[in-house]
Amino acid sequence: MANAVPDPSAVSIGLDTAAHVGISVSDLDRSVAFYRALTGLDPVVRDEGMHGAGFARSQGLLRTRLRYATFRLRNLGIDLIQFEEPAGVPAEVAANRPGSMHLCFEVDDLPAVYDRMRAAGLDFLGPAYTFTTEEVSPPDAAGTEVAYFNDPDGTNLEIIAPRGGFARPD
Repeated sequence: MANAVPDPSAVSIGLDTAAHVGISVSDLDRSVAFYRALTGLDPVVRDEGMHGAGFARSQGLLRTRLRYATFRLRNLGIDLIQFEEPAGVPAEVAANRPGSMHLCFEVDDLPAVYDRMRAAGLDFLGPAYTFTTEEVSPPDAAGTEVAYFNDPDGTNLEIIAPRGGFARPD
């Protein structure tokens, strides 16, 4: 169920700090191995569980039992969540499908990281790409390099070497 968009002139909720992103997965162990290889980190929480009627209701479900693991990046947590009950069906995600999201990892040297990932056997959705001034705004974002790939369940992932307007402020 989608929410209506509140009138920003009438309400300012003020959510300005992200804690984590949650990614539903079909096989927690496989996904932990994948994200461990991507990040070089061990999960801070591994193979923990959540269940119960109150928790299920908070997620709009009648019942739930899940296993999860959490990775802590320098600026964001990644929760990998395997719903055991009720088990879900795979989403049909793609960059252009409303409701699909992507998780982006910032890198300093995109060609080097891209080559290392390919050498490790990861497939990209297409070749690495550098934005030009003719096709991106703000114009100072030109030179930003990107490449897109999926995790084992099809979650959209990106690596980026941002420039100009795409770079995070210091």
